[in-house]
Amino acid sequence: MWQAADLTLWSGRSGTDDVAEALRWHQCVTRPDAQAPGVCLLGFACDVGVRRNHGRVGASQGPVELRRAMGNLAMHGSTPLYDAGDVVADADLEAAQLAYAQQVSACLRDGHRVIGLGGGHEIAWGAWLGLNEWLTSASEAPAPRVGIINFDAHFDLRPTGSGGSSGTPFRQIAEWCAARARRFDYLCLGISEAANTRALFDTARQLGVEYLLDVDCQTEAAGVMLERFIAGLDQLYVTVCLDALPAAVAPGVSAPAALGIPPDFVIGCLRRIHAIARPHGCQWRLADIAELNPRHDIDGRTARTAARLAWELHRLG
Repeated sequence: MWQAADLTLWSGRSGTDDVAEALRWHQCVTRPDAQAPGVCLLGFACDVGVRRNHGRVGASQGPVELRRAMGNLAMHGSTPLYDAGDVVADADLEAAQLAYAQQVSACLRDGHRVIGLGGGHEIAWGAWLGLNEWLTSASEAPAPRVGIINFDAHFDLRPTGSGGSSGTPFRQIAEWCAARARRFDYLCLGISEAANTRALFDTARQLGVEYLLDVDCQTEAAGVMLERFIAGLDQLYVTVCLDALPAAVAPGVSAPAALGIPPDFVIGCLRRIHAIARPHGCQWRLADIAELNPRHDIDGRTARTAARLAWELHRLG
């Protein structure tokens, strides 16, 4: 299921000056080098979970289009940029998630930070498994406390009785934690009250989920929540579901938002997370961008927005 990086997907402008200060991502990206830790971009070309969740399919092409949108980004800083290829899913979602987990774990084991490129939000279950596979192999004892920060219009806490989907990953993680007597630390920013049933809000309360509604997403309120949430963590996983953004800037998603939260709010939070995590001794080595659906994108708006978020995540490395 894993395919090595196709570096021909990367293209963009090339200036007349080839000094480091004038380079763009397409001129810098290479295949991973275990001897030089950097940021690995890892695709999850999958929309099986979206289909199971009765959403608009097309997210399987997200990693390819996101690479095309990222090619022309200006390179800042000296952190190496790697393309670790794609896990390409067929009908067997669970096998694809396990394959993705293995690739995430391998990248982390080589000292890289990982930015996942989705694909549906079912990427989150594979990402969680990969992060914990790496933590287990690192023989950390006692088990580290791992938290999740999700920018999303939806809780994605649907019941898992009929199998996993793009609407179940954090319920799967909650059940995984319960089976191991581990804390389920989950903070979701951007929840749409109109897009989540009362049953989902009840589930969130029962699981101790912290959240901020889209109408309440102000920088000050979010900053207080982030500070409190991160303070007790050892490891952090951050995931951005593009359907949290307004449909005007992110039309190419499975479930466009009628209201949404602005991209500058998300970027401000990402920078705040980075600033908070380090002093608290919390490692942040895993993030992803989910639900890019090129089939429904308009003028590449969603892809460009996702590329800017990826740029922010790389620069924070």
